[in-house]
Amino acid sequence: MHGPDLVSWLLAVLTAASGGYCLSRLRHAPCSPAEAVPAEGTPTEAARADGPTAARRRHWRDHESDLAEGLMGCGMAVMAVTGTAVPGEVWAWVYGPPAVLLLLAAARRPDRRAHRLHHAVGALAMTYMALVMAAAGPGHSGHHAAADPPALTGALLVYFGGYALWSGSRLLSTDGGTVPVASAGLPRACRLSVVIGMFAMLLTM
Repeated sequence: MHGPDLVSWLLAVLTAASGGYCLSRLRHAPCSPAEAVPAEGTPTEAARADGPTAARRRHWRDHESDLAEGLMGCGMAVMAVTGTAVPGEVWAWVYGPPAVLLLLAAARRPDRRAHRLHHAVGALAMTYMALVMAAAGPGHSGHHAAADPPALTGALLVYFGGYALWSGSRLLSTDGGTVPVASAGLPRACRLSVVIGMFAMLLTM
């Protein structure tokens, strides 16, 4: 990532903290509890009825957002610090397969389709940024390199900028007109931080 070192480190700290928080929640409640699809009955009853395999599938389904946001945040932190030190092909192999799997899951299942498409766009954006940075090389301006495919860069900027505004408005407004409590607001704030980090990386690439 090109730009002042201080900006890169601040972005790395922000995205690493957000990604680490979501990964830490894999042992606890889903990152978006209000948006998760609840199982009928209590988790213990559902596990008894469906068996351990179905219970594991339900567990990972409920934590899908945690895992996706965590990998995205940690990946952005590493990319912001290392720049072109890690080959773009490595990032393509890290984020390309999850993007394909998320797109296939979104096509097959209508539930959580919007979230899966959002995470797929994020994974594809990570791959795109890494490949553009690798093509630019350490001695070239990232902005000049990103100017080669301006339509795609601009479309991603519009998407993540719009998503940040929408997500921020949801974070600051509730039915009661107050800021959500930490249990519900902190996961959304982490998701917003990851999106803002993505927008900043695209802007300074």
